[in-house]
Amino acid sequence: MRNHEKRSGVKLFALNSNPKLAEEIAQVVGVELSKARIDRFADGEISVHIDESIRGDDVYLIQSTNDPSNDYLMELLIMIDALRRASAESINVVMPYYGYGRQDRKPGPREAITAKVVANMLTQAGIDRLITMELHAPQIQGFFDIPVDHLSATALFANHFLSEGLIGEETVVVSPDHDGVKRAREMAELLDSPLAIIDRRLYQENRPNTYDLVGEVDGKNCILFDDILDTAKTVTKSTQSLKKAGAKDVYVCVTHAVLSGKAVKRLNKSGVKKVVVTNTIDLSKKSATDLIEQLSVAPIFGDAIKRIQNYESIKPLFDMEYVEKLMKK
Repeated sequence: MRNHEKRSGVKLFALNSNPKLAEEIAQVVGVELSKARIDRFADGEISVHIDESIRGDDVYLIQSTNDPSNDYLMELLIMIDALRRASAESINVVMPYYGYGRQDRKPGPREAITAKVVANMLTQAGIDRLITMELHAPQIQGFFDIPVDHLSATALFANHFLSEGLIGEETVVVSPDHDGVKRAREMAELLDSPLAIIDRRLYQENRPNTYDLVGEVDGKNCILFDDILDTAKTVTKSTQSLKKAGAKDVYVCVTHAVLSGKAVKRLNKSGVKKVVVTNTIDLSKKSATDLIEQLSVAPIFGDAIKRIQNYESIKPLFDMEYVEKLMKK
């Protein structure tokens, strides 16, 4: 067992998925990002070069696995191997967005559980810990036999809406499906607001999907709270259901802004008032829209790293008042 009084040095590395967030996390931790280069051979193969010694250091490797998910995942795996072969004391992957997380079970015969495949690859590559946020299915933590710190953005969002005055009985927190009820209920409790649910039923063929509302929203503002915003089709249909039921303004609140394909165009036509997201995914290459407001999760991840290094609990990171203080530092 390691002597707690002689902690190893700490080094942070950023790969290509979200260098801006990595810089912000490094500032919170109080270190500079360590140097590494990612090159490609003519045929597209990825090559990683670590430009400084990391022997005996605790390394934190920051990389989301959003689109292009396969490239970013391979960068991550190759870098993990390089760190292990360079004698890092520990390899801690900071994965703000866990790609392939939506394939967390077998929806039908002869299909893969890809979230487990990714967990196996990370573990076999040699990581010692995973730090992530808002897994699509929290039970993905059980796919790992190493520590997984599963962080949440709920307190961050709650503080934001509190500052906007969207609280109490005149605001309804809405889950866009049954899977997200627990997440939405936590937000509703923090805002002291009622809860509503979209009973979303998806049919395979010859029958339209349905989006039926369970709850009362007439004359009230709604916060549609989900973990992932991908094509924005669910947001569009859910907003239509809420407006039809008499809702005033609809705010969309999502941790991971994947924004694939025509998502931004759909948002602009959806009738939503505002889309509040985090920066777990870099949006600099996405189509711009005034609808989107981005909150930084760097203080949460940075504080988590400091707490892990100091052998402290990360429980305060789920407290609304504590997170509010972090954001003001």
